[in-house]
Amino acid sequence: MSVRIGLGMSAFPFSSPRAMYRWVDACEASPIDSIWQTDRLVSSDPYLEPLTALSALAARTERLKFGMNVLVLPFRDPLSVAKQCATIDFLSGGRFLPAFGVGGDAAPEWRASGRARGHRGTQTDEALSIIARLWAGESVTHDGAEYQYTEARIAPLPAQRSLPLWIGGSSAAAIRRTATLGTGWLGGNALPSEIAPVVSAIRTASADAGRPIDDDHYGAGFAFRFGSLDDAPVQRAAGAYAARIAAGGKLGDYLAVGDERDIIERARAYHAAGISKFVLRPLGTDDDDILDQTRRLIETVVPVVHAFT
Repeated sequence: MSVRIGLGMSAFPFSSPRAMYRWVDACEASPIDSIWQTDRLVSSDPYLEPLTALSALAARTERLKFGMNVLVLPFRDPLSVAKQCATIDFLSGGRFLPAFGVGGDAAPEWRASGRARGHRGTQTDEALSIIARLWAGESVTHDGAEYQYTEARIAPLPAQRSLPLWIGGSSAAAIRRTATLGTGWLGGNALPSEIAPVVSAIRTASADAGRPIDDDHYGAGFAFRFGSLDDAPVQRAAGAYAARIAAGGKLGDYLAVGDERDIIERARAYHAAGISKFVLRPLGTDDDDILDQTRRLIETVVPVVHAFT
């Protein structure tokens, strides 16, 4: 099993694109495996559009892999998504890691776009099937409940002969979707105790479906900081966990804050739950602090976690 650490971006944390590229260059020159961009179309905070941002990463880098964490399919046309993903993978020489989800109930995009949430699961299933067929080079004629195409085909095809198709979410539908359509699973910010039963269920369901998911195709993420829970970036991040904290959770359960031993032990708990691919998000006060947090992770945490067996 290959255990690897990637880094994630949600809202744009830098002062400028130049600062972001300085961070990307540091990742490219390190053992960091990948960079992941959160999908958020509607927000007052500055979120980059994932596919656009990842195409820029493809041009900037030669080694790093990259993916979206995760792209919400019901807001997009599957033919366009298939074409965009294939183009990025082709131009990057096969370094793209696509990951898809159905979108959360509270996502502001539903209200902003007027789309209905009630059938987003079946819509996503239909879209994923179409995307996989297009990536395989098929001429797709499809007359479904959500999408209709006649002899649709894309070229160039992805550089990867079998482009990964990772699925996000932990519901019963997401487990079934991963087992029957996906090639990997990305668990988001759930706790190890929440992730372990999902990984187990996917393993069982995918084996029953005759297409077992590879043991090193299970991912999850958490934010980290070398510092203390009182640090300003940690307190700013606390808002994302307000509901869980109100329900009795502790902020320290959801963020890895302390020294390298604390971050390594948090990663070890996820690994014990079945996770081998990590998406970690540095919490920093400014450009220099984010870069320093990343470099400390590279120097002290990455070598240890990459050696997990």
